[in-house]
Amino acid sequence: MSPQFHLVTSLTRREIVGRYRSSALGLLWSLLTPLLMLSIYTFVFGSVFNARWTAGDGHSTSEFAVILFAGLIVFQIFSEVINRAPTLVLSNVNYVKKVVFPLQILPLVAMGSALFHAVVSLLVLVPFILITRGAIAPTALLLPLVLAPFVVLTLGLSWFLASLGVYVRDIGQILGSVITALMFLSPIFYPSSALPANLHRWLALNPVALPVEQTRDVLIFGHLPDFIALGIYAAVAGVVCVAGYAWFQKTRKGFADVI
Repeated sequence: MSPQFHLVTSLTRREIVGRYRSSALGLLWSLLTPLLMLSIYTFVFGSVFNARWTAGDGHSTSEFAVILFAGLIVFQIFSEVINRAPTLVLSNVNYVKKVVFPLQILPLVAMGSALFHAVVSLLVLVPFILITRGAIAPTALLLPLVLAPFVVLTLGLSWFLASLGVYVRDIGQILGSVITALMFLSPIFYPSSALPANLHRWLALNPVALPVEQTRDVLIFGHLPDFIALGIYAAVAGVVCVAGYAWFQKTRKGFADVI
């Protein structure tokens, strides 16, 4: 394995451990947090708002919470990586001065941390799926296939924003509002079928929409993914990733002059 791979894994491990280092429960918080959030979603949306995924679908309160939580797991990957992207270089100024340090791995470290927390959240979700639906669908094995293009697209955006954040410091402030808006504009709290027909074509421009829906399909509902839509998404993700990486590598030469 390459030295960069070992460096990425080492920095990712350090970041994950460092996040909980000062807390009494340490890494246990990475398990308790999603468990607490799932309980809150079950109570608020199921008991308080008496929400249902679709009218007359017969889903129980706990089933609604499971469907909601699955979408939020995917969104949190995007949110964590993209929100951090503009400050990745700025928060590691000491690495900028080191010519030999591969700055391009910083988004990979952020993604590694986000995926770790997503896996922990999935470990919390799986028992609840078993309780509410009685079994895990075999299609759940296709989840990595569904999420792989999403990870690639998010990395491409992260490389672009990490570079842009060095030159345009306000981008971090703008992104906070954009990510919040994107959460409510994504089919997380509601199915895409609940949207008016004239808005469905705009949903294709949402980078989170397809991964969220496909994740639910394979993990909860036992449906095969839409391979055509997934293939188109993967092609776009590849272009965005290559373009984002190329942009980062081209603009990094000016980082030291700006910081």
